[in-house]
Amino acid sequence: MTAQRAHNGFSLPAIGLGTYQLNGSAGAAAVSEAVRGGYRLLDSAFRYENEGAVGRGARDSGADRASLIVTSKLPGRHHEHDAALRTIEESVYRTGLDAIDLYLIHWPNPITDRYVEAWGALLEARERGLVRQVGVSNFLPEHIERLERETGVLPVVNQIEVHPFFPQQEALDYHRERGIITEAWSPVGRGREPMHAEAVAEIAAARGISPVQAILAWHVARGVVPLPKSQNPDRQRENLAAAEIRLSDAEIDAITALGRPDGRLAGQDPAVYEEF
Repeated sequence: MTAQRAHNGFSLPAIGLGTYQLNGSAGAAAVSEAVRGGYRLLDSAFRYENEGAVGRGARDSGADRASLIVTSKLPGRHHEHDAALRTIEESVYRTGLDAIDLYLIHWPNPITDRYVEAWGALLEARERGLVRQVGVSNFLPEHIERLERETGVLPVVNQIEVHPFFPQQEALDYHRERGIITEAWSPVGRGREPMHAEAVAEIAAARGISPVQAILAWHVARGVVPLPKSQNPDRQRENLAAAEIRLSDAEIDAITALGRPDGRLAGQDPAVYEEF
């Protein structure tokens, strides 16, 4: 699978596994099955309340620990420095792993305005070996530039909302210029509405692939790492196989053209949205 590489050499596989609502023993089993099926990037968050299930699934999979990239995220209510460090420690303990490979700030919460303080805690956690790489989620360029200005450190990843109704080309261009990998949450759109778009259906039918595969291949072609979620092993494998599908420029443009000015799924604008 095509890997995306950050400014410091850190790389991610072309497609990862979203784990929101994969909880408890069933969630652990789904994660373990996904890893056995070839996934190496697992995305979780403190707020998902499933770090334990993800860690257990990773451990039960039998995969070489060094081959896995387990991710979690810091919630907005714990941006204060000491609280952030305690939260990161709890994240590591919950997974049952030696460290978390990639840790992100979930939202910048610019009104509360403690994200730079939280970033300092992530950097300290990295120095302590609690986490290996640090990044952000839902950050705008202005937030990223402030992190670099005040700490001298750029994130390796920014996980943002990207799907056919919200292509985010400007954000992708900005990340690429700075050596920041773009990950996509809700990559096929919540409710999977983009799957039923005519452009997607036509591409899927012409190629003999599923609409979801067409959308995931669109992400990969644009240098975005999508994080589709599925508990079904067959669907997990189908999603992962989309990394090998090569769309034409015309097909990529046709899906990108589905973008809408009001394309956000829930109107969560990082310039004002506060997540706790």
